[in-house]
Amino acid sequence: MRALICGAGIAGLTLAWWLERDGWDVQIVEKAPGLRADGYMIDFFGSGYDVAELMGLLPELRRVHTSIEELRYVDREGRSEGHASYERFAATIDDRVFSFMRGELEQVIHDALDGRVRIRYDATVDAVRETGGGLAEVTLDDGSVEQVDLLVGADGVRSRVRELAFGPADRYLRHLPYHTASYVFSDDELQARVGRRFLLIGEPGLQGGLYPTTDGRLATTLIHRVPDPALPADPAAEARSVYGGMGGIVEEALRHCPDGPGLYYDQVTQVEMERWSRGPVTLLGDACQAVSLMAGQGASMAMGGAYVLAAELRHGGTVAEAAARYEHRMRPFVLQKQRSGRRSAAWMVPTERWRIIARGLLLAGMGLPGTAAVLRALFSTLRTSVVPKGERTAVPGH
Repeated sequence: MRALICGAGIAGLTLAWWLERDGWDVQIVEKAPGLRADGYMIDFFGSGYDVAELMGLLPELRRVHTSIEELRYVDREGRSEGHASYERFAATIDDRVFSFMRGELEQVIHDALDGRVRIRYDATVDAVRETGGGLAEVTLDDGSVEQVDLLVGADGVRSRVRELAFGPADRYLRHLPYHTASYVFSDDELQARVGRRFLLIGEPGLQGGLYPTTDGRLATTLIHRVPDPALPADPAAEARSVYGGMGGIVEEALRHCPDGPGLYYDQVTQVEMERWSRGPVTLLGDACQAVSLMAGQGASMAMGGAYVLAAELRHGGTVAEAAARYEHRMRPFVLQKQRSGRRSAAWMVPTERWRIIARGLLLAGMGLPGTAAVLRALFSTLRTSVVPKGERTAVPGH
């Protein structure tokens, strides 16, 4: 069986690992020139943690883990407006959580393939058509043609495969009214003040923050509410304009805001589709199930989806039947995360001052005695996983 995966991100690389292990002939095409280092820090738990454990990746993920002591909201003078302990949060999910940059997870999965899967960078899918026998004839942008049993679009929110198989992106993108940006920089004096904390400043409609990275630098996270989802012509200038009056650590971080590829800037978007597959073409990860920054766990859900798709292909039937079972298993998790993201947006980036004050009071209360049981109940959905408990045993190595 031959599979072509479009997209060498977390979803595509994870699926390639499982399919290659199951004896598939797998090839990946990726439009970027190489692995992408941009992005932001993620708290990695739930389905992704379980899948990574099955793949034997926990030692490497532990190596790139960044130990954050607390999340703290501060005002422009640095005075605390509420904080929460990462240790307490980790305890609510049985300490099965890592924090690292999204690109570090991608690198770890890539290295786990150990060259067994061919990855063609600077390449993407240009056309696809279903042939007799349920095969897909895939034309790449260099003119070459591949005949495969399975074409997987794991190429993100603006998926090229989705466009070819299901139509234009505007049918499926649900823009939440926010833009987000992030970048990494070095500043020894500022880093000493941040320490092992995730520091945030919140104002009505916008939020900015700093946190340390594994390699000793600082990462900036910025998110603000916008009435128009269209991206600005000059993202760096937009970031400086929007966040320039926040003061404090955000003002200092803006001095390091890069022009060009060092700046990640994008819309906050969810993807909603009635179906994820058509014949030998199947979508995976953000191409069909983007939950957005507001919900979090996008990387975890991508790995979970890859695991489920590979498992259903392993269980037999046609590719189309396996894809339908994969979607049936994954869709409830995705819909729940998307709803959660839309609900949490009003508290993550409040537009009203009273919500900012209330958020600080809530965080302050988390440190009081007797809150552990309440937090475990509150975060119970975070412990749900697409990997059944009976399958959570590491697979034998290659």
